[in-house]
Amino acid sequence: MTYRVVFSSFTARGQTATLRQIKGPHADIADSDGDVMIEGAAVSLDAVPSVAEGADHRLFTGWRSDPFFFDPPSAFNGFDFSASKDFFADKDVCSIVLEVPNSVFGSGQVALWARTLTRASGTWVQVDRGALAAQSVFLTNDKRDDYLAADPADDANFLHTFAHSLEHLGNYSHREAQRVARCLLPDVMPFDPSQAASYPRSGRTLTDDIMGPFLAIITNGKVKTHGLVHHQDLLADFPYLGRPHTAFSARPVPSTNSQPSHPR
Repeated sequence: MTYRVVFSSFTARGQTATLRQIKGPHADIADSDGDVMIEGAAVSLDAVPSVAEGADHRLFTGWRSDPFFFDPPSAFNGFDFSASKDFFADKDVCSIVLEVPNSVFGSGQVALWARTLTRASGTWVQVDRGALAAQSVFLTNDKRDDYLAADPADDANFLHTFAHSLEHLGNYSHREAQRVARCLLPDVMPFDPSQAASYPRSGRTLTDDIMGPFLAIITNGKVKTHGLVHHQDLLADFPYLGRPHTAFSARPVPSTNSQPSHPR
């Protein structure tokens, strides 16, 4: 099953998003219609979140405070987090927050992943995807574009690439690097709706430290923490992400000729 959020082109009146649920053998096809859950929801541009509801679903799209906490410069400086500073503490992100009833998952564990497609060339083209934290940044090497354009079903093609990166970053033996790479692929997030969310075993919460466990993997246990904690501006209720740090009026004006796009 696929949830698809399709954005309209940006105009002087703003932008809207439509949520569809697609089931069956055509769920992977970008142009599949599916069932409309929420139509024409306003994309939030300012501090007050615009929340749309329909068919037991809630949807938010728009600018919010980025909940990710990490220090990339320290990571690229030999994983030295002795003076770690949260690079994302004052950053915003254009967000999609979707709430669905647990009943849509059925019983037992499911595998979740997301992708982003654009239609700038006239046809849908996948430009990004992922589920587990940071893998596309640290482990894909010169295959990053191929990885972002692929599906998890084909992730065996990147086993050698991941293993090679692990040998370099964590000084793994070739055999051990292959074993660890198999644990990281396919790039999907397991989730059991009957259990409390806890990364990386079952989903994730916005307060979970998702980079600590990843650092331990890619450094072969040499680095197990980056010393940072979750952001304090999270909301108790939907859409959970804090107010944006920068007003929309202070941002560069989006092109009114921008093409529609959708994440899966």
